[in-house]
Amino acid sequence: MKAYVFPGQGAQFVGMGKDLYDNNAEARDLFEKANEILGFRITDLMFNGTEEDLKQTKVTQPAIFLHSVLLAKNLGDDFKPSMVAGHSLGEFSALVAAGALSFEEGLKLVSKRAQAMQKACEAQPSTMAAVLALSDEKVEEICNSVDGVVAPANYNCPGQVVISGTVEAINEACEKMKEAGAKRALVLKVGGAFHSPLMQPAQEELAEAIAAAKFTTPVCPVYQNVDAKPHTDPEEIKANLIKQLTAPVRWTQDVQAMIADGADDFTELGPGKVLQGLISKINKEVAVSGLS
Repeated sequence: MKAYVFPGQGAQFVGMGKDLYDNNAEARDLFEKANEILGFRITDLMFNGTEEDLKQTKVTQPAIFLHSVLLAKNLGDDFKPSMVAGHSLGEFSALVAAGALSFEEGLKLVSKRAQAMQKACEAQPSTMAAVLALSDEKVEEICNSVDGVVAPANYNCPGQVVISGTVEAINEACEKMKEAGAKRALVLKVGGAFHSPLMQPAQEELAEAIAAAKFTTPVCPVYQNVDAKPHTDPEEIKANLIKQLTAPVRWTQDVQAMIADGADDFTELGPGKVLQGLISKINKEVAVSGLS
Protein backbone atom coordinates (compact mmCIF):
# COMPACT_ATOMS: atom_id res chain seq x y z
CA MET A 1 0.00 0.00 0.00
CA LYS A 2 1.18 3.49 -0.91
CA ALA A 3 1.81 6.11 1.79
CA TYR A 4 2.83 9.72 1.22
CA VAL A 5 4.63 11.67 3.93
CA PHE A 6 5.35 15.39 4.25
CA PRO A 7 8.33 17.02 6.02
CA GLY A 8 8.36 19.69 8.71
CA GLN A 9 10.49 22.69 9.57
CA GLY A 10 14.22 22.31 8.96
CA ALA A 11 14.00 20.76 5.48
CA GLN A 12 14.07 24.11 3.62
CA PHE A 13 16.77 25.09 1.11
CA VAL A 14 17.37 28.07 -1.18
CA GLY A 15 15.90 27.34 -4.62
CA MET A 16 13.16 25.06 -3.29
CA GLY A 17 10.15 24.86 -5.62
CA LYS A 18 11.76 26.81 -8.48
CA ASP A 19 11.50 23.92 -10.97
CA LEU A 20 7.79 23.66 -10.26
CA TYR A 21 7.31 27.40 -10.73
CA ASP A 22 9.25 27.43 -14.00
CA ASN A 23 7.76 24.31 -15.56
CA ASN A 24 4.17 24.00 -14.34
CA ALA A 25 1.54 26.64 -15.10
CA GLU A 26 -0.88 25.46 -12.37
CA ALA A 27 1.89 25.49 -9.76
CA ARG A 28 2.99 28.96 -10.90
CA ASP A 29 -0.58 30.26 -10.48
CA LEU A 30 -0.79 28.80 -6.97
CA PHE A 31 2.61 30.23 -6.01
CA GLU A 32 1.37 33.67 -7.11
CA LYS A 33 -1.88 33.17 -5.21
CA ALA A 34 0.24 32.34 -2.14
CA ASN A 35 2.17 35.60 -2.55
CA GLU A 36 -1.16 37.45 -2.44
CA ILE A 37 -2.53 35.53 0.57
CA LEU A 38 0.68 35.97 2.58
CA GLY A 39 1.10 39.64 1.69
CA PHE A 40 4.74 39.25 0.66
CA ARG A 41 6.56 37.52 -2.20
CA ILE A 42 7.54 34.27 -0.54
CA THR A 43 8.64 32.99 -3.96
CA ASP A 44 11.48 35.55 -4.02
CA LEU A 45 12.74 34.26 -0.66
CA MET A 46 12.33 30.60 -1.64
CA PHE A 47 14.09 30.89 -4.99
CA ASN A 48 16.67 33.64 -4.39
CA GLY A 49 16.74 34.44 -0.67
CA THR A 50 19.45 33.60 1.85
CA GLU A 51 19.48 30.69 4.28
CA GLU A 52 18.84 33.26 7.04
CA ASP A 53 15.72 34.48 5.21
CA LEU A 54 14.40 30.94 5.00
CA LYS A 55 15.10 30.22 8.68
CA GLN A 56 12.49 32.74 9.84
CA THR A 57 9.55 30.68 11.10
CA LYS A 58 7.02 32.92 9.30
CA VAL A 59 8.83 32.13 6.02
CA THR A 60 9.98 28.54 6.65
CA GLN A 61 6.61 27.04 7.41
CA PRO A 62 4.64 28.44 4.44
CA ALA A 63 7.61 27.72 2.13
CA ILE A 64 7.79 24.03 3.06
CA PHE A 65 3.99 23.74 2.93
CA LEU A 66 3.89 25.28 -0.57
CA HIS A 67 6.68 23.10 -1.92
CA SER A 68 5.13 19.91 -0.50
CA VAL A 69 1.53 20.56 -1.54
CA LEU A 70 2.45 21.63 -5.06
CA LEU A 71 4.58 18.49 -5.52
CA ALA A 72 1.48 16.44 -4.65
CA LYS A 73 -0.68 18.48 -7.05
CA ASN A 74 1.96 18.07 -9.76
CA LEU A 75 1.52 14.28 -9.59
CA GLY A 76 -2.07 14.74 -10.80
CA ASP A 77 -3.88 11.41 -11.24
CA ASP A 78 -0.74 9.56 -10.11
CA PHE A 79 -1.30 10.84 -6.56
CA LYS A 80 -3.30 7.91 -5.17
CA PRO A 81 -2.48 7.59 -1.47
CA SER A 82 -3.79 4.78 0.69
CA MET A 83 -2.73 6.89 3.68
CA VAL A 84 -0.81 10.10 4.46
CA ALA A 85 1.06 11.65 7.37
CA GLY A 86 3.18 14.72 8.01
CA HIS A 87 5.86 15.59 10.56
CA SER A 88 4.70 18.58 12.62
CA LEU A 89 4.05 21.35 10.05
CA GLY A 90 3.90 18.56 7.43
CA GLU A 91 0.58 17.45 8.87
CA PHE A 92 -1.01 20.54 7.28
CA SER A 93 0.56 19.64 3.91
CA ALA A 94 -0.79 16.08 4.29
CA LEU A 95 -4.30 17.34 5.06
CA VAL A 96 -4.37 19.62 2.00
CA ALA A 97 -2.92 16.92 -0.27
CA ALA A 98 -5.57 14.47 0.97
CA GLY A 99 -8.39 16.97 0.41
CA ALA A 100 -9.34 17.64 4.04
CA LEU A 101 -8.50 21.34 3.61
CA SER A 102 -8.41 23.65 0.60
CA PHE A 103 -5.07 25.05 -0.54
CA GLU A 104 -6.12 28.57 0.52
CA GLU A 105 -7.40 27.53 3.97
CA GLY A 106 -4.31 25.39 4.55
CA LEU A 107 -1.92 28.21 3.67
CA LYS A 108 -3.77 30.71 5.89
CA LEU A 109 -3.62 28.28 8.83
CA VAL A 110 0.08 27.57 8.28
CA SER A 111 0.83 31.29 8.14
CA LYS A 112 -1.20 31.89 11.32
CA ARG A 113 0.57 28.96 13.03
CA ALA A 114 4.00 30.28 12.06
CA GLN A 115 3.27 33.80 13.33
CA ALA A 116 1.76 32.51 16.59
CA MET A 117 4.74 30.21 17.20
CA GLN A 118 7.17 33.05 16.46
CA LYS A 119 5.42 35.21 19.06
CA ALA A 120 5.51 32.44 21.66
CA CYS A 121 9.25 31.94 20.98
CA GLU A 122 9.96 35.62 21.50
CA ALA A 123 8.00 35.68 24.77
CA GLN A 124 10.16 33.03 26.47
CA PRO A 125 13.83 32.15 25.79
CA SER A 126 13.63 28.48 24.88
CA THR A 127 15.22 25.86 22.66
CA MET A 128 15.34 22.19 21.64
CA ALA A 129 17.97 19.43 21.77
CA ALA A 130 18.49 16.14 19.94
CA VAL A 131 19.18 13.11 22.12
CA LEU A 132 20.77 10.07 20.47
CA ALA A 133 21.04 6.46 21.63
CA LEU A 134 18.76 6.55 24.68
CA SER A 135 15.42 4.78 24.97
CA ASP A 136 12.23 6.84 24.81
CA GLU A 137 11.46 5.82 28.38
CA LYS A 138 14.84 7.02 29.68
CA VAL A 139 14.46 10.37 27.92
CA GLU A 140 11.00 10.80 29.46
CA GLU A 141 12.29 9.84 32.92
CA ILE A 142 15.12 12.38 32.76
CA CYS A 143 12.81 15.16 31.50
CA ASN A 144 10.50 14.46 34.44
CA SER A 145 13.43 14.73 36.87
CA VAL A 146 14.41 18.26 35.77
CA ASP A 147 12.96 21.36 37.41
CA GLY A 148 11.47 23.73 34.84
CA VAL A 149 9.82 23.06 31.50
CA VAL A 150 11.42 20.30 29.40
CA ALA A 151 9.59 17.54 27.55
CA PRO A 152 9.95 15.15 24.59
CA ALA A 153 8.95 17.03 21.43
CA ASN A 154 9.71 14.61 18.56
CA TYR A 155 9.94 10.82 18.70
CA ASN A 156 11.77 10.69 15.36
CA CYS A 157 13.00 7.09 15.23
CA PRO A 158 14.26 4.53 17.76
CA GLY A 159 17.22 6.11 19.55
CA GLN A 160 16.49 9.66 18.35
CA VAL A 161 14.28 11.91 20.45
CA VAL A 162 14.20 15.72 20.37
CA ILE A 163 13.41 17.48 23.64
CA SER A 164 11.99 20.96 24.03
CA GLY A 165 11.88 23.52 26.85
CA THR A 166 13.44 26.53 28.57
CA VAL A 167 17.15 27.10 27.93
CA GLU A 168 18.11 26.29 31.55
CA ALA A 169 16.02 23.11 31.71
CA ILE A 170 17.33 21.90 28.33
CA ASN A 171 20.95 22.43 29.41
CA GLU A 172 20.37 20.51 32.64
CA ALA A 173 18.55 17.71 30.83
CA CYS A 174 21.36 17.40 28.26
CA GLU A 175 23.94 16.91 31.02
CA LYS A 176 21.78 14.21 32.60
CA MET A 177 21.23 12.52 29.23
CA LYS A 178 24.98 12.30 28.66
CA GLU A 179 25.51 10.91 32.17
CA ALA A 180 22.86 8.28 31.41
CA GLY A 181 24.78 7.12 28.33
CA ALA A 182 23.41 9.20 25.45
CA LYS A 183 25.79 9.21 22.49
CA ARG A 184 24.87 12.86 21.95
CA ALA A 185 22.65 15.46 23.58
CA LEU A 186 23.00 18.39 21.23
CA VAL A 187 21.26 21.76 21.61
CA LEU A 188 19.76 22.71 18.23
CA LYS A 189 19.86 26.08 16.48
CA VAL A 190 16.14 26.79 16.73
CA GLY A 191 14.26 29.83 17.94
CA GLY A 192 12.01 28.18 20.49
CA ALA A 193 10.52 25.19 22.25
CA PHE A 194 8.19 23.72 19.64
CA HIS A 195 5.79 20.96 20.75
CA SER A 196 6.08 21.81 24.44
CA PRO A 197 3.85 23.52 27.04
CA LEU A 198 5.63 26.79 26.16
CA MET A 199 3.61 26.82 22.92
CA GLN A 200 0.36 27.26 24.89
CA PRO A 201 -0.16 30.92 23.82
CA ALA A 202 0.32 29.92 20.16
CA GLN A 203 -2.06 27.01 20.60
CA GLU A 204 -4.81 29.30 21.90
CA GLU A 205 -4.34 31.67 18.96
CA LEU A 206 -4.33 28.85 16.40
CA ALA A 207 -7.33 27.10 17.96
CA GLU A 208 -9.61 29.99 16.93
CA ALA A 209 -8.37 29.89 13.33
CA ILE A 210 -8.72 26.09 13.11
CA ALA A 211 -12.23 26.22 14.58
CA ALA A 212 -13.24 28.76 11.90
CA ALA A 213 -11.69 26.84 8.97
CA LYS A 214 -13.70 24.47 6.76
CA PHE A 215 -12.49 20.87 7.00
CA THR A 216 -13.93 18.01 4.94
CA THR A 217 -13.44 14.24 4.92
CA PRO A 218 -10.04 13.38 3.36
CA VAL A 219 -9.70 10.90 0.47
CA CYS A 220 -7.70 8.55 2.74
CA PRO A 221 -6.83 8.22 6.43
CA VAL A 222 -4.47 10.85 7.87
CA TYR A 223 -2.19 9.50 10.60
CA GLN A 224 -1.88 12.37 13.06
CA ASN A 225 1.08 13.28 15.26
CA VAL A 226 -0.65 13.45 18.62
CA ASP A 227 -1.91 9.86 18.78
CA ALA A 228 -0.34 8.09 15.75
CA LYS A 229 -3.77 6.89 14.69
CA PRO A 230 -5.63 7.17 11.36
CA HIS A 231 -8.33 9.85 11.19
CA THR A 232 -10.95 10.79 8.61
CA ASP A 233 -13.48 12.61 10.81
CA PRO A 234 -13.07 16.39 10.28
CA GLU A 235 -13.87 17.24 13.91
CA GLU A 236 -11.31 14.75 15.25
CA ILE A 237 -8.74 16.06 12.79
CA LYS A 238 -9.31 19.66 13.96
CA ALA A 239 -9.05 18.73 17.65
CA ASN A 240 -5.80 16.84 17.06
CA LEU A 241 -4.31 19.71 15.03
CA ILE A 242 -4.91 22.08 17.94
CA LYS A 243 -3.36 19.67 20.46
CA GLN A 244 -0.35 19.17 18.17
CA LEU A 245 1.33 22.48 19.08
CA THR A 246 1.95 21.52 22.72
CA ALA A 247 2.11 17.72 22.30
CA PRO A 248 5.02 15.61 21.02
CA VAL A 249 5.25 14.49 17.39
CA ARG A 250 4.97 10.69 17.59
CA TRP A 251 6.66 10.04 14.25
CA THR A 252 8.11 6.63 15.14
CA GLN A 253 4.65 5.50 16.25
CA ASP A 254 3.00 7.08 13.17
CA VAL A 255 5.20 5.12 10.77
CA GLN A 256 4.87 1.90 12.76
CA ALA A 257 1.07 2.25 12.73
CA MET A 258 1.01 2.88 8.97
CA ILE A 259 3.16 -0.20 8.35
CA ALA A 260 0.95 -2.29 10.66
CA ASP A 261 -2.04 -1.14 8.57
CA GLY A 262 -0.41 -2.26 5.31
CA ALA A 263 1.89 0.54 4.11
CA ASP A 264 4.95 -0.90 2.37
CA ASP A 265 5.88 1.93 -0.01
CA PHE A 266 6.58 5.45 1.35
CA THR A 267 7.18 8.58 -0.75
CA GLU A 268 8.29 11.84 0.85
CA LEU A 269 6.93 14.95 -0.89
CA GLY A 270 8.79 18.14 -0.05
CA PRO A 271 12.26 19.55 0.42
CA GLY A 272 15.02 17.33 1.78
CA LYS A 273 15.21 13.65 2.65
CA VAL A 274 14.84 13.72 6.44
CA LEU A 275 11.72 11.56 6.62
CA GLN A 276 13.14 9.00 4.18
CA GLY A 277 16.08 8.53 6.53
CA LEU A 278 13.88 8.24 9.61
CA ILE A 279 11.50 5.73 7.98
CA SER A 280 14.44 3.52 6.96
CA LYS A 281 15.66 3.56 10.58
CA ILE A 282 12.18 2.68 11.86
CA ASN A 283 11.76 -0.22 9.41
CA LYS A 284 14.38 -1.40 6.91
CA GLU A 285 11.93 -3.61 4.99
CA VAL A 286 9.71 -0.93 3.43
CA ALA A 287 10.37 0.89 0.14
CA VAL A 288 11.30 4.55 0.60
CA SER A 289 11.62 7.30 -2.04
CA GLY A 290 11.16 11.04 -2.38
CA LEU A 291 10.31 13.92 -4.68
CA SER A 292 11.75 17.36 -3.98
